[in-house]
Amino acid sequence: MSLLTLANVNAVKEMVLEKVNLHKKKVWVVGHSGLVGSSLIRKLENDDCSILTAKRSELNLLDQSEVNKWVLFNRPDLVIVCAGKVGGIKANLDSPYEFLYENSLILINVIHASFKYNVEKLVNISSSCIYPREALNPLNEKMICSGSVEPSNEGYAYSKIIGLKMCEALAKQYNKNFLSLVSTNLYGPNDNFNLRTAHAPAALIRKFHEAKMRNDKFVDIWGSGNAIREFLHVDDFAEACLLILKNYNSVKPINIGSGNGITLKEFALEIKKIVGFKGKVNFGNNNLDGMPSKVLDTSNLKRLGWKPKLSLREGLKLYYNWYRKSIYTKNKNNLINLPIFAKKNRTQTQEKSFSGNFT
Repeated sequence: MSLLTLANVNAVKEMVLEKVNLHKKKVWVVGHSGLVGSSLIRKLENDDCSILTAKRSELNLLDQSEVNKWVLFNRPDLVIVCAGKVGGIKANLDSPYEFLYENSLILINVIHASFKYNVEKLVNISSSCIYPREALNPLNEKMICSGSVEPSNEGYAYSKIIGLKMCEALAKQYNKNFLSLVSTNLYGPNDNFNLRTAHAPAALIRKFHEAKMRNDKFVDIWGSGNAIREFLHVDDFAEACLLILKNYNSVKPINIGSGNGITLKEFALEIKKIVGFKGKVNFGNNNLDGMPSKVLDTSNLKRLGWKPKLSLREGLKLYYNWYRKSIYTKNKNNLINLPIFAKKNRTQTQEKSFSGNFT
């Protein structure tokens, strides 16, 4: 009998532990070349499974017919959805329709095709931006949809809520093992360092390092620095994601994060110290802060026996060293036109990817 059989459509199943064996399974990582997807690929290569990926030139995720044909032909057993249009506060404010439209279509198309062609399990990677702006921290999974989201990124947030609710509806109505992870703010290799669209960790690393190289006297930073966030290295996140893929089966979404909050001012000064920038830091105003505080309740994740391997300082040091070797050294003569993603070792076309949102 299915793990997700429910007494009635309104019932919500408690957490269930049962192994999902990846042996010889075909795992489709949707959004394989971005921050989260590339980390998942590295981790999955240690498992005895077949990894499926699709280049953007091969598959348009915005087209339901194309997605259906691809899933029917490739027949994945397991699907992890981490593709999407992402960006920081300014990008979300400038293009709310595109963030809502594109992300909703990607999730609708992939989830529906996975349902239609009997995918065994689907893990949808959602974002902490789905929590109400005024919710008390730490943010517990029960708070989702209990209030209005942060206005500066509501297009992105509502698209992620659509994906989460699709998974819940399929689990309740059709007993599908489809579930959502709620991700905190992530950083790590293959992040987006384009200052027009980068999130906080990548933007700060790049700004402080370039200022250091130019011997600048100061660095300007958006926002007052008073907003509280939590941050997690993407490799820790990927390990948690695979733990859940193998062990967690529930209608309920589950948070993934460190559970530790830090003000963006403290976070910026920590990066400044790691980079070795000696100048002044000028903060902006609170109109650019986004959600006042966003720290996840990770008690359900801890019940699975997971905790981060890297402290924030250790993770940021690894992150900065990777940036210097993989991004700055290769592009120091062309900083203005720095590519959005680092070149991958894998010979595949880059895709847009979901890495969480910092608004």
